[in-house]
Amino acid sequence: MPLSINHLLGMQGVPREDIQLILDTATTFKEVLERPIKKVPTLQGKTVVNLFYESSTRTRISFELAEKRLSADSINFSVSGSSVSKGETFKDTVKNIEAMKVDFVVVRHASAGVPQYLTRISNSIIINAGDGTHEHPTQALLDMYSIREKLGRLEGLKVCIVGDISHSRVALSNIYGLKTMGADVSVCGPATMIPRYVEQIGVKVIHNIDEAIQENDVLNVLRIQLERKAREYFPSLREYNTYYGLTTERIEKNGKNVLILHPGPINRGVEISSEVADGPAQIILEQVTNGVAVRMAVLYLLGTKHS
Repeated sequence: MPLSINHLLGMQGVPREDIQLILDTATTFKEVLERPIKKVPTLQGKTVVNLFYESSTRTRISFELAEKRLSADSINFSVSGSSVSKGETFKDTVKNIEAMKVDFVVVRHASAGVPQYLTRISNSIIINAGDGTHEHPTQALLDMYSIREKLGRLEGLKVCIVGDISHSRVALSNIYGLKTMGADVSVCGPATMIPRYVEQIGVKVIHNIDEAIQENDVLNVLRIQLERKAREYFPSLREYNTYYGLTTERIEKNGKNVLILHPGPINRGVEISSEVADGPAQIILEQVTNGVAVRMAVLYLLGTKHS
């Protein structure tokens, strides 16, 4: 069965069968990444534009690598050094790129809704690599893949997303995706960083990190987004660490084997200690590896559907 979606704009509304297909396909591509020759000709002749209006390391490199592993031609667009700095509008930039006959646009933008807008002005397949504080679907998919790979399932698992929920596109995509796959989702953080709507979409709110550790199988620890003025929502980084920082002592005190994820980049000593970030309970670097396989799966499934 092919995917029912034509673009990947977010996890909201993506059916369970589509998520299952992407995760299963990613398993096949992970095997490819472990071969001596890590390349398949699946998307040969296809062109992907990576349209990044916000800075990114992991996501951009992960997409680039996924494209190369599938034998697609990839073009990287960054705002600095482009016609945007000369005043060109977003619409004109996209129209000019599309005139070069591209097949995919992978877009990251500071404004929520840009990927959706692209589907109206473009004939390319659109993949959202993060839009403002809205969604980041491939991060949620790689998080789900990593949890399933480690624990064998998603259905019935208790997963808590810890930190700055209000400013996080990762949190929202994870909430939608995990709930669709049958996980029990909660969030934990200061009241100032948890949006009011979160309980309305069936997510439990926890304000005590010890309770979050005790109650859950998985903690997905989010970065405090200093560039989005998250610092204004609590008195100090030290106080945030005191009440919500994940430390070895805290995990041991609550006597729980809990799986720890973090989408990166890490603020060591703020949301997570170095001992935990480098310790045996975390799968942070495995998430990065899995990200390439998951993005290969998304590109392959959307690309072959349209061919």
